[in-house]
Amino acid sequence: MARMFKALSNPHRLRIYRELAACADRHEAHRSSEEFQNCQCDFAQRLDLAPSTVCHHFKELREAGLVHMQREGKDVLFWVDRAAARQLRDLLARNGD
Repeated sequence: MARMFKALSNPHRLRIYRELAACADRHEAHRSSEEFQNCQCDFAQRLDLAPSTVCHHFKELREAGLVHMQREGKDVLFWVDRAAARQLRDLLARNGD
């Protein structure tokens, strides 16, 4: 859990993760998690960051177990690890237990 929180302590990584998670939450009832994939180049444009910087942020999120990745040609697609999202939600929902 500490590694997840460390990865999310960066504002850019937190935004990336929240956007991926929000996309998955909006469509959870209709599709599998693999369909909530986003190309990292889309995030580079939205965050106004260099693609290499965004690549580093995704690497940190992946190594923390928060997201999965898949290569499709030149694109690299990412989506939220649903079990990790549940762990975070459960931990934050505990009121000091």
